[in-house]
Amino acid sequence: MDINIHQLKRQALALIERFHDVRFTGQVLFAVLVLMISWSGVKSIQSNYELQKQISTLKQQNSVAQLTNDNLALQNDYLKTDEYLELSARQNFGLGKPGETEYLVSKNVAYEYAPAVKINAATTTTADSSEHTSNFQSWVNFFLNRPQQ
Repeated sequence: MDINIHQLKRQALALIERFHDVRFTGQVLFAVLVLMISWSGVKSIQSNYELQKQISTLKQQNSVAQLTNDNLALQNDYLKTDEYLELSARQNFGLGKPGETEYLVSKNVAYEYAPAVKINAATTTTADSSEHTSNFQSWVNFFLNRPQQ
């Protein structure tokens, strides 16, 4: 055990004596300085990365809030239109334009003449698919300026 302590003391003294050499001391100080600068650079890069993530999150939240505001503004504009006021008066108050006649149809009669409803597991449709196809085909013909069939 004494041998190990004596060897360690000799090695420590040899290392301390090396610090008397200016070149060795300069190299050690240079290495310490490089390590400090590198550590500082890594820390600043990490800090910038975290700040960029926060900025990105806040920008996304800002854009969602802006879209919500735009949507509400459009909805407010729609609620101010005459079309909405007319629809609201018809639905909520049973009012109509002067000269219009309102016909009241009982449910039995209305259901008798209503198209059959197909209930699908995924969707609910009020008409069969051939009517949708013909409607779709009508729109295609309209946009392509084809004559009606």
